[in-house]
Amino acid sequence: MKLYRLKQFYWAVTARINKSDENFIQENLNDTEKKLFLKLSKSDQKHCLRVAYKVKELCKESNLSDKILVKAALLHDIGKAQCSLGVIDKSLLVIADKILNGNLKKFKNIKKVNTYYNHAEIGYEILKKYDYDEKFLNLIRNHHMKQGNFKDIDKELSILIKSDSEN
Repeated sequence: MKLYRLKQFYWAVTARINKSDENFIQENLNDTEKKLFLKLSKSDQKHCLRVAYKVKELCKESNLSDKILVKAALLHDIGKAQCSLGVIDKSLLVIADKILNGNLKKFKNIKKVNTYYNHAEIGYEILKKYDYDEKFLNLIRNHHMKQGNFKDIDKELSILIKSDSEN
C-alpha cells in the first residue's frame, strides 16, 4: 500500500494532459461535460483519464460497450471539483487518516475532508442536475463501493471500481 501511495503521489505531481488525452476527452464528452471535467485539478483530470483508458481496455476484454462507462470514468471524481484538493492536501489527508486510525471522516465539517470522503455523493448530486439516467448516476455515486461486500455488483460498476482502484 505504501508503494502504491508513492506511485499515486508521483502520478499527481507529474500529471500532464497531452494531445492524445485532449482528443480522447473530445471524443467522449459533450461541451457541458468538458466544462465540468475542466473544473477538476490537472492531477484529477489525468487520474480520470487513466481510469477511462483502463475501463476501455476492460470493456474490450469483456465484450461490453464502453461508451457510457468511459464517460462515467471521465466524470467519476467530479465531486472533487467543488473544493480545491491539491496534491499536498490529499497527501496530508491520507497521512492524517492513518494517524487517526481511519477516523478522519468524523471531521466532515471541514470542507476538504468532506470533499475527499464524499466526492462520489457530491458528484452524484452535481450530475443529477443534468439529463443522466439513474444507472449512470449510480456509477458515479458508487464508484468507491467495496466489491467484496456485494455479491450481485453490476458488471459495469465492477469495471469502474477496479479501474479506479488501480489508478
